[in-house]
Amino acid sequence: MTKSKIASTVLPAVLAAGAVADVGEEDPWLWLEDVGGEAPLAWVAERNARTVDAYGESDAFAASRDRFKAILDSDERIPYVSKLGDGWYNFWRDGEHPRGLWRRTTLEEYRKESPAWETVLDVDALAAAEDENWVWKGAECRRPDFRRCLVLLSRGGADAVVVREFDLVEKTFVEDGFSLPEAKSGVDWAGPDTIFVGTDFGPGSMTESGYPRIAKIWQRGTPLEEAAVLFEGSAEDVSVSAYAHLGEYPRAFVRRGLDFWNSETYLRRDGELVRIDAPTSANVSVFRERLFLRLTQDWTVDGATHAAGSFLAADLEAFLAGDRALETLFAPTPTVSLEGVALTRNHVILTLLDNVAYRLEVLTPGADGWRRRGLPAGDGFESTYAVAVDRETSDAFFLHVNGYLTPPTLAHGVLGGAADGATAAAEVPVEVLKTTPALFDAQGLQVTQHFAVSADGTRVPYFEVRRPGDEGPGPTLLYGYGGFEISLTPGYQALTGAGWLEAGGAYAVANIRGGGEYGPDWHRAALKENRPLAYQDFIAVAEDLVRREVTTPRQLGVMGGSNGGLLMGNMLTMRPDLFGAVVAQVPLFDMRRYHQLLAGASWMAEYGDPDIPEEWAFLEGFSPYHNVDPEGSYPPVLVTTSTRDDRVHPGHARKMVAKMTALGHGVDYYENVEGGHAGAADNAQSAFMWALAYEFLWRRLGAENETPR
Repeated sequence: MTKSKIASTVLPAVLAAGAVADVGEEDPWLWLEDVGGEAPLAWVAERNARTVDAYGESDAFAASRDRFKAILDSDERIPYVSKLGDGWYNFWRDGEHPRGLWRRTTLEEYRKESPAWETVLDVDALAAAEDENWVWKGAECRRPDFRRCLVLLSRGGADAVVVREFDLVEKTFVEDGFSLPEAKSGVDWAGPDTIFVGTDFGPGSMTESGYPRIAKIWQRGTPLEEAAVLFEGSAEDVSVSAYAHLGEYPRAFVRRGLDFWNSETYLRRDGELVRIDAPTSANVSVFRERLFLRLTQDWTVDGATHAAGSFLAADLEAFLAGDRALETLFAPTPTVSLEGVALTRNHVILTLLDNVAYRLEVLTPGADGWRRRGLPAGDGFESTYAVAVDRETSDAFFLHVNGYLTPPTLAHGVLGGAADGATAAAEVPVEVLKTTPALFDAQGLQVTQHFAVSADGTRVPYFEVRRPGDEGPGPTLLYGYGGFEISLTPGYQALTGAGWLEAGGAYAVANIRGGGEYGPDWHRAALKENRPLAYQDFIAVAEDLVRREVTTPRQLGVMGGSNGGLLMGNMLTMRPDLFGAVVAQVPLFDMRRYHQLLAGASWMAEYGDPDIPEEWAFLEGFSPYHNVDPEGSYPPVLVTTSTRDDRVHPGHARKMVAKMTALGHGVDYYENVEGGHAGAADNAQSAFMWALAYEFLWRRLGAENETPR
């Protein structure tokens, strides 16, 4: 008997037992929001078994899963490193270490083809010894000695973590060291024997978004209950955190997140908190003697208006004293936006997007102001960005280059000192440290950029990867996100290449409003009541692919996750005629209750507040859960999520699938028991989930709905 048959024999009784008390009149599927409840988990098991029976038993699925895992485990991947003191640290997962190794080497060793690594922490061994499903979430290490770290471990990949102090010399956890139980905590070192901590201190200590409301300072050897309060926010805030710069310019800060896009930053000085009087919408950072402001809205100060998207610098002490002399390091244009900033000891490296194509600039302060020069970047549509190696002590940087068809390359360079600001870009020495060989066959494939025209006349860029010699329309996968000022830029997607492009599919990525491809204004254009503009943009790209005969509606599949899953839900309900298959991963669907589920309240600045009637009036229009038409005709849908996702509640996915199924609409569903918001906790789970998605797509979009592989 198959798993699905076993589940179907016990499910009705379990559902009946769980449904009597929990079903609400307005939402009959509310009971599925009980993440670990017996009835919901039985429902999940039954749906999972059906989906595995349908897609996970074929030879094609097994071949994809095994190949994907081999790619994810490959020793030929670049082991990216971060410098902590004299060590170069890497976190590595492979077939022998699915949970991962935290390890270190030297720069001299790292330059070698096969470096010698010293294991610092074996997460697999730790998980086995403690009978826990630990997932690595990083470490906060103490400057300037880098002897101790606060290691963050998650159960099953959730955002909530356990914090434990670790000794990098002894390579062991510190007995009676700093430790915190599982919570959505924020920690940082405040000194050799002191940390800043925000965590679940008990009832009333967390915000409505589920993050710390209180920041405290905790001394070694004292109970957490005796930690001194630094700052208390309100329950309506998103979060409160404290952090420090321990080095040449020691400072401590408190950040109060008012909503997702607005915050206050305070400098702790002489036991008091002094607010840095910048716009709450600006991103505030301090390094050495300077204050840096990245604007997300226009700011008029001292008679001058600085446009949204600008990057400004000021002398910190002068700014605190009331001086508003600001230096503009970057000002946006209609096509050029600031994608990222890397600060080295004496320089600022800007990563710019020019119509979603990358270029880099180096800025160096001098007696006559800031000098500007270029830095070599990748060719064509390749992502190129710089990361400081150790900004406190050097001007070294890493240069990352990759593209849809360009395997990743990691280079290392050192910028000239403060007096060398005029050095030409070509003279900056860059050493290639690591390259990744091709992980899929890209022969004949080409990357092109196109522009669709949205319903309101806005030009919307999108990338396309396909063989230009292909005749006639064929299976095409369109990916989108469109939210939270996140840009979708070219990147090497080995699983997409191996699972889709190699087999003859075309791939497209839509740079719709809501993202950051053209800066904050591109994002803000699709906030709240204007959210449908992002959906109109995506529809315009899809229609353009059909118009250009790249594909047909029956052969056009779409995919997106998280906010992109909300996008997929709206494509399903708004234009079911335009798509042949829809894949929604860890999605939002219920916009009436999203703010009551896990971290949802933190996104009201992005979407709106459904408890305000005027805002629910527009939210309802893009709430997929409320727009399923009982009489509608929908394309095949695959919805995936994670039981351990404590950011986007799995109830969104569960309820949508249950409702569609009850209305007679076909929909496939799989819920991974681990993985958090990433959807998978290790490479084996990732391989399974992606093989499932591509098997579904090929079954639905291939010729005569048969897999053409």
